[in-house]
Amino acid sequence: MEAKAVAKYVRMSPIKLKPIADMVRGKDLQEALNILKFTPGKGSELIEKVVISAAANAENNHEMNPDNLYVAEVSANQGPTMKRWRAGARGGASRILKRSSHISVTLKERD
Repeated sequence: MEAKAVAKYVRMSPIKLKPIADMVRGKDLQEALNILKFTPGKGSELIEKVVISAAANAENNHEMNPDNLYVAEVSANQGPTMKRWRAGARGGASRILKRSSHISVTLKERD
């Protein structure tokens, strides 16, 4: 049995989120939450929220024991990019890309 949670259109680049996702992949639920709690930065807070949501889904929807859960999959994929323009040299314009991400977490029960 597995429990999932997804956060879509998160206003942070997946390049910044992927190293944090790699740190918690395969870890026990409590260990992953401790790692995320003590990792600085906004990305760890965002992934922590999704992991907590997946744990709540596992406990309430699938009646899984939270002590036996581990983080089976974590992914931070590219979402839509907003394009903005900034005034550039000699009357030109420079493009600014505001990237977003989709974070998904899957928790499974250890046997």
